[in-house]
Amino acid sequence: MGRMRCRNTFILSYGLLLASTAATAQYTGFNPRELTRLKAWVKSDREVKGFYDSLLQAADAALQDEPNPIDTIRTEGLLKGDPRKIATWTSLADLQKMYALALAYRLKGDSYYLDKAEVYLYAWATTNSSRGDPIDDTNLDPAIEAYDMLKKKLTPGEDSIISRWLRRTAAAELNAPYNRHGRATSYNNWHSHRLKIVGEIAFTIGDTALQGYTVRELKVQIARNLNPDGSSADFVTRDALHYHLYDLEPLLRLAIVLRRATGVDYYSYTDTSGASIKKSVDWLLPWLDGRKTHAEFVNSTVEFDRKRAQNGETSYKAGTLFEPKNGVATLLLAVYFDEGMLGLARRLLGTADRYPAWQAVVDALGH
Repeated sequence: MGRMRCRNTFILSYGLLLASTAATAQYTGFNPRELTRLKAWVKSDREVKGFYDSLLQAADAALQDEPNPIDTIRTEGLLKGDPRKIATWTSLADLQKMYALALAYRLKGDSYYLDKAEVYLYAWATTNSSRGDPIDDTNLDPAIEAYDMLKKKLTPGEDSIISRWLRRTAAAELNAPYNRHGRATSYNNWHSHRLKIVGEIAFTIGDTALQGYTVRELKVQIARNLNPDGSSADFVTRDALHYHLYDLEPLLRLAIVLRRATGVDYYSYTDTSGASIKKSVDWLLPWLDGRKTHAEFVNSTVEFDRKRAQNGETSYKAGTLFEPKNGVATLLLAVYFDEGMLGLARRLLGTADRYPAWQAVVDALGH
């Protein structure tokens, strides 16, 4: 019995060690190796220093501000000009401040950046509650990345409060009626955003059950949402490349997290039907490089698209030509897996810079 008790104790201790390691590893924000490289690049590369200086300026400005958290994020289903949407976008400015403060602290080491970032994160953790709408919660990316970069440095009490907020957000997403089987929102762009936000939270707080769910569901989503020819269910429904991009961006962000956390390339992962994220990015390229043009929303089956157009939101007006520059964010995320996409991104942005945007720096740091 004594030996068996010792063996069980070892297994329990080893399991706790693995859980602790998973909880402290960094897969959404920069990890220590990447931060070391970034510090060196800031000193040696003019372009990288330019991006860093802008972020540092934002962090310094945030030191003088106070948090403005909102209890419920409201963007989805609201027309431009709706007071609830305006209030939300005003509050969401906090999230970029968190990110800038976290990065400034990790690169400079000055504790006042950490203290202020903690104030912002705590304010949101004790004020904001998810209603389980992934189009609203998808905006939380910068807050999750900031927390991931700082979680080892926070006071235990506040770390617990912030991690519980994120866990509640993930639970709200999974348990919301929008996630019920059979509803379009269980497999259209909503689910792409749901999986992205749940996956980011799962690997940030070290929740292995949520991590497993994310990996399983991503494979299902690729099969249900992406077509073998490269188009997407949302493109078919909305007749708009705008929504094809809106599907790909969260899937790419999640694939990056999974590559960092597991080493598995879900960008190239191909379902038995032939669908893959890579194929859906490649399918998009003719509309980005000018070989094709597309009149957006002409055959959309969604009434909200028409309401937006009637509200004066011109990009939703049926027949408006797709603007290739709108695909740059998708291209820059794909660069993490395929550096060949960077040339087209540069061309669309009209620059020859090595790093045409901050995401290009993030991509390079990950390799």
